[in-house]
Amino acid sequence: MAIPTPDRQDDRHMDVARIMLRPLGTPLPLGFLGLLIATLGFSALQLHWLPATEGTAIALGVLVSTVPLQLLASVYGYLARDPVAGTGMGVLAGTWAAAALVTLASPPGASTPGLGVLFLAGAAAMVVPAAAATTKVAASLVMGLAAVRFALTGLAELTGARGWETTAGVVGLVLAAVAFYAALGFELEDARHRTVLPLGRRGAGRDTMTGSVVDELRDVSHEAGVRKQL
Repeated sequence: MAIPTPDRQDDRHMDVARIMLRPLGTPLPLGFLGLLIATLGFSALQLHWLPATEGTAIALGVLVSTVPLQLLASVYGYLARDPVAGTGMGVLAGTWAAAALVTLASPPGASTPGLGVLFLAGAAAMVVPAAAATTKVAASLVMGLAAVRFALTGLAELTGARGWETTAGVVGLVLAAVAFYAALGFELEDARHRTVLPLGRRGAGRDTMTGSVVDELRDVSHEAGVRKQL
């Protein structure tokens, strides 16, 4: 097959170019439900609904449930051409893994300033996907609340103050409720191919469930993996 020479600026290469897309289910419900498990567990400890000795069980549960679920959601987020989902789920997985491992290695109920720094860093990192998820308000709200939850937990670990710990636990419960709603909404939307629960889609995301294939693929040539540079 002939390859056009550099001095012939035409579009004949488009005759042989093919972009292969594979339909995927949205990974957001999986990642958000993993978040629900982790934030509920740690909130129960922070609000003293469970004794501090149960921290080991919570940490192990997060390591074997939340972390792998969110890592899987991160991978499939990128495969589904959604860098916001991929980035957000990846940061959540790493932050919860660090929290669980430090909890396992620390005395029950002890404050750990080093973990506080990691939580604050995780909060800053979560601002990036939260700010980028402008077309999906529900997803942006979950990631934004996760950033707030991490920041408050970081302050609680750094200061050892009961007030910060309680506030972080309460915000963790709110985050769990919002994550559950968002997971249910995205799951129903993907299963029924129509919006069932309001998810705050706007802008480019408003016609996601009603737009044509042409609408969905209009800018695919500018996405990572297709364009020549990341």
